[in-house]
Amino acid sequence: MPAENAAIENKTHPALWTRQNIESMQVQLRKMGISYDWDRELATCLPEYYRWEQQVFLRMYEKGLAYKKRSFVNWCGRCATVLANEQVVQGACWRCDSVVEQRPLDQWFCKITAYAKELLEETHNLKGWPERVLIMQREWIGESVGSEVDFPIVPSPQPSPARGEGAQFIKIFTTRPDTLYGTTFMSLAAEHPLALELSKGTPQESAIREFAAKVAKMDRTKRLTEDYEKEGVFTGAYCLNPLNGRRLPVYAANFVLMEYGTGAVMAVPAHDQRDFEFAKKYGIPIAVVIQSPSGDPLDPVTMKEAFVETGLLVNSESFNGRPSQEAKGEIVKHLEEKRLGKKTVTYKLRDWGISRQRYWGTPIPIIYCAACGTVPVPEKDLPVELPTNVEFSGKGGSPLSKIPSFVDTNCPKCGKTARRETDTMDTFVESSWYYLRFCSPQCDTGPFDQKAVDYWMNGGGVDQYIGGIEHAVLHLLYSRFFTKVLRDLGYVGSELKEPFRNLLTQGMVIKDGAKMSKSKENVVDPNYLIERYGADTARLFSLFAAPPEKDLEWNDQGVEGAYRFLKRVWTLVQESADLPLGPDGEGESLWRNKTIKRVTEDLERFQFNTAIAALMEFYNALHNQKSNPSKASLNAFAQLLSPFAPHIAEELWSQLGGKGLVSQIGWPSYDPKAIEVSQVLIVVQVNGMVRARIDAPVGISQDEACRLAQADENVKKHLGEKPIVKVIFVPNKLINLVAP
Repeated sequence: MPAENAAIENKTHPALWTRQNIESMQVQLRKMGISYDWDRELATCLPEYYRWEQQVFLRMYEKGLAYKKRSFVNWCGRCATVLANEQVVQGACWRCDSVVEQRPLDQWFCKITAYAKELLEETHNLKGWPERVLIMQREWIGESVGSEVDFPIVPSPQPSPARGEGAQFIKIFTTRPDTLYGTTFMSLAAEHPLALELSKGTPQESAIREFAAKVAKMDRTKRLTEDYEKEGVFTGAYCLNPLNGRRLPVYAANFVLMEYGTGAVMAVPAHDQRDFEFAKKYGIPIAVVIQSPSGDPLDPVTMKEAFVETGLLVNSESFNGRPSQEAKGEIVKHLEEKRLGKKTVTYKLRDWGISRQRYWGTPIPIIYCAACGTVPVPEKDLPVELPTNVEFSGKGGSPLSKIPSFVDTNCPKCGKTARRETDTMDTFVESSWYYLRFCSPQCDTGPFDQKAVDYWMNGGGVDQYIGGIEHAVLHLLYSRFFTKVLRDLGYVGSELKEPFRNLLTQGMVIKDGAKMSKSKENVVDPNYLIERYGADTARLFSLFAAPPEKDLEWNDQGVEGAYRFLKRVWTLVQESADLPLGPDGEGESLWRNKTIKRVTEDLERFQFNTAIAALMEFYNALHNQKSNPSKASLNAFAQLLSPFAPHIAEELWSQLGGKGLVSQIGWPSYDPKAIEVSQVLIVVQVNGMVRARIDAPVGISQDEACRLAQADENVKKHLGEKPIVKVIFVPNKLINLVAP
């Protein structure tokens, strides 16, 4: 989408724009010293990649995992395209922040709901994933255990033949079958097809149409909040409560969403706050069916809010007096016996809408024939390539629909004139499986070579994946789904259940109070940093400014600080190189060994900022000691610096007389005994009271002792959130943290 938008704004072709950006970014990445295997580079916009994606789509279509239907979709007017539910953030487009509205369109979907249960269950086996990502996915999948109940539709007081036969029931899903007897009205999503069907030919029809149009422009997220004003319109129709035969008016309501449950909700105002507010506003009766066993009896007339706690059933016929929790199962059993409903597990997750009214995406390999209907493109005719003779205006839907040479074709079945599908796939489809293509990027017999996948994935997926938290229910969920589809279609073995073993969610770069992005025009050009400070400064600042999982606040002073540190390291080596390097100075062996240990462990934990901090402490120790640093320490420093500042590390290594490249000689090791024999026990006090005793290296600095003390759980408990206003430090013996 940004490629196509750039084509419109800059009057260039998105293929050219993309190719130029790839080349520019590759140059920048090489300058920064990023060690990628460029032989495995691939571009998902090339036919040799997306032809296999089209093949997978056709096989999904054959198995019923890809299908087309008319439905209400999320429409971004600014981007002029459909968005998946996962791409709508607080009622706005995830990319441009424009308000999203609901529109009815014929769209292609991937049946991700067929894997809802497995996707949910497997989250408990992803031990290397952050818990907050797993929670987000579980909540998005949204498993609910309850029951489906059919409410028969009955004629209104003024029946109209215009309504026709239509639906006979309103199907609802509820997790509160214990409140069924308290239903006094029915709520439909404003976009529910029944809302218009039930009002057709009645005085309510125009009001329903206007209300649906109004709701389509409302923020989806706010519609579910407690403080959002509850609004609705009577459809003119009624249904019956299947348990007690009560006649219930049917309303279209703004707090019901089509994608939740069945898009219809039985309204129990006495025991649901949203229903309570709605009933009060529109004068709908309230029926109490649960009473607190200890409180005063609830009176519908005097109630100020809904009673949502557990209690004993009343006004519920044979279930009166039963505890509400126990009554849930009993009422469901009763519904099943009477064939009025059944126990059901539902999911909030909805099928993935992949149709996009854009040019720059994989063409959907489908042909429409007047005689044969919907016809898949034969696999031998793949890929269906994007044409290059395209004009971009940003208006009027997909540019592909305006290219007769692309649209007009012949039916593969009957040979008659037909037309191609002009929607393209959501580009998240491309990123759902590219990790497998990396295993064999030149493979031309399939999406990937199975033997290569077996070797690299080793039955368990990618060893370490790094990606943004913003894709927790986008790319990550789609990749998990696609992996399972590829398994079931026979592309990969059954042992590959998940795409990524371990996940690190890196933070964003913040500048001027906003996420750094091209769309916000607040980016820092890497070329500028490289020219002014060198690539190593840019690398070092980015790694030191924040832990990788936290947001990084960009500031020029921090860049200057990283630059000054590298200059000091350079100066230390230059000064030392001209002098004879002798044996370790006093305490130098301890500093070297403990620094190697800390940097090694921090790198393994992706704690790059603390690893660099350890190097800075090591530099201070070498700089401040009375004797010249030993060659062993300077060599180790160059080795440890190499992952963070590879260019300067290679220069230092060469000046120190090192053979070959420092990045290829292996990682330094530390002597555990050199650390163990130099430990002391330091007493930790908080406001003068002993709270811990910690093992620490002899000669530990005050800053390091403070860091170790604050890491102790008992010290954390007694400090709480209070700031440290003073530190009293007795070297090798005691540290007292003073807090208000």
